Amino acid sequence: MKKIIVSSIGFLLVLLVYSCRNNSGQEAKSIIGDSTRIVSINGTTTEILVGLGLGNHIVGVDVSSTYPKSMLEKPKVGHNRNMSAEGILALNPDWVIGTNNDVNPELKEQLAQSGVKVLLFDQEYSIAGTKGLITALSDSLGLKQKGDSILNVLDQDLAALDSLPKTEPKPKVLFIYARGAGTMMVGGEDTQPAKIIELAGGENAVKGFTDFKPLTSEALVAANPDVILLFSSGLESLGGTKGLLDVQGVKETNAGKNQKFVEMDGQLLTGFGPRLGQAIKELAEKIQQ
Repeated sequence: MKKIIVSSIGFLLVLLVYSCRNNSGQEAKSIIGDSTRIVSINGTTTEILVGLGLGNHIVGVDVSSTYPKSMLEKPKVGHNRNMSAEGILALNPDWVIGTNNDVNPELKEQLAQSGVKVLLFDQEYSIAGTKGLITALSDSLGLKQKGDSILNVLDQDLAALDSLPKTEPKPKVLFIYARGAGTMMVGGEDTQPAKIIELAGGENAVKGFTDFKPLTSEALVAANPDVILLFSSGLESLGGTKGLLDVQGVKETNAGKNQKFVEMDGQLLTGFGPRLGQAIKELAEKIQQ
């Protein structure tokens, strides 16, 4: 069972609904009313909520909630741990929904004291973790059948991956998080980029550390990736392919020599949400061409 945190009187209610897969197999009644207002503070939970048919109930989102495009028009409440309780509460939500990675303890406490119901999940960056998050969120809101529909589509996407060609040896892929030439980080082991690189049949080019580290030319040359992977927004911030080639050390790598640079939408690549199968397929095709 995925860990869920719920504040206020919503605890017992959600606990009951989360157990909605009862012996009779009947669907529990949704706890989302016609006028329920939701602020989603995670791009993946936003995707799931829209897939559950709750897009019209979303009155605010974090900046990672870029899919579907209709979410771009929603008021923004910040990004990850930089969100403030004031900005969220100003939207008068009934529910705040996200993952435990999105909020710090202070924000959790502020939201809990406000009386707003807060629903937070653990998120594991794997196929099983994605399915678990979809199940936990849909069950918690009493929308099991709709959640099962999302899972069915995901399973179909994942089944289609069996026909993808496999390259040996696996291409070494280096993910660079860029916000202009002055802010570049590389993704180590256990990061979301590393996990999806592995699922797509690649090998993360850097090892020996987790999380993200600043990019250095020495480490870049030592890693010698076959492919350099970036968010589309990150490559754009560098000025495109030409700007990336100007980064010290890139031209000395196999990726630089062959100009093997891959860009993908950030939320698709690292969201580990309902489109995970699509993300794996797109990345696999691009790194194994």
